[in-house]
Amino acid sequence: MSFVIKRMYRGETSWNFLEVSGRVLIGSAVAVLICVVALLARGLNLGIEFEGGGVWEAPASEQITTDTIRDAASTIDMNDARIQRITGGDDIFRVRGELPSGETAESVGSVLAKAAQVDPESVSARTVSPSFGDQVAGKARRALVVFFVLIALYLTLRFEWKMALGALLAVAHDIALTVGIYALFQFEISPATVVAFLTIMGYSLYDTIVVFDRVKDNERSLPLKTRMTYSDLANVSLNQVIMRSINTTITSVLPVISLLVVGSLVMGATSLQEFAIALLIGLLVGSYSSLFVAMPVVARLKQREAHWAEQDRNAEVISASNSIENAATTLAAERYDRTSPPRPRKKGRRR
Repeated sequence: MSFVIKRMYRGETSWNFLEVSGRVLIGSAVAVLICVVALLARGLNLGIEFEGGGVWEAPASEQITTDTIRDAASTIDMNDARIQRITGGDDIFRVRGELPSGETAESVGSVLAKAAQVDPESVSARTVSPSFGDQVAGKARRALVVFFVLIALYLTLRFEWKMALGALLAVAHDIALTVGIYALFQFEISPATVVAFLTIMGYSLYDTIVVFDRVKDNERSLPLKTRMTYSDLANVSLNQVIMRSINTTITSVLPVISLLVVGSLVMGATSLQEFAIALLIGLLVGSYSSLFVAMPVVARLKQREAHWAEQDRNAEVISASNSIENAATTLAAERYDRTSPPRPRKKGRRR
């Protein structure tokens, strides 16, 4: 095991990534399809910043249940309120719903404080108008579109359009999986989650650009280019950067896990949870897509170019010639064994 790790560090492994990329891409397509179905069937649990309404948080005691809070909310016509008991640090009740007509945030807080048997001043309230939520959602969509356009232009100028397409497909794959997991498990999406999504895209692109840069460096080496197919070139490059990708992922994931465990579960900072979950999923998926989505897509596109298609044909001819040579050698050896006279046995000396 240690020998393999040392070889990975030195870039001396010879794993055939593209050979398994077909099966891996099928698995990725199935995962993305499941996430899309979950998104269409269950939808997203949008936070108050996107939907509007009010959020009230009150200290939670052991003898008070969510049913008690729900009954109190129904007395002021908040029948659709979503009530959660959040643990970690100080337990709290979180009540979210539309502000009833004729009520204020303070009056709703008083009702909930009475049900929770706490001081009304200990109940925090926050309301957001639906128009503000629409503005936030619109800005998030525009930021996503601008991000894709700028990245596509940069990668096309820095590398080529085929690599830009592969990188954007990998980013779309990462976002689809991350958003799908949020839809599947109904994690709440807040502005912090949107920031995490943008961070994920940046990280995924960074890892992908590292791979592309190594491929371009190897491609510029003329002796290497004249002897290799593009699949061989891609496999060599991926083996050279595999350990760097693993190290980058580990050093990025560990602080996020600390943020999720210590900040969210121990200290009760639930806003960190919304941010950390998206980051954790995105970092893992982004590292995977750089190796098994972006580069295989680019390799399939590059193999259609005239030069690399000719290299593939030459490689097939050489492989076929070697196979014919080996077969001819084997047949000749077998024919010699059948036709050659038996060797005389050496007589032992008599004593």
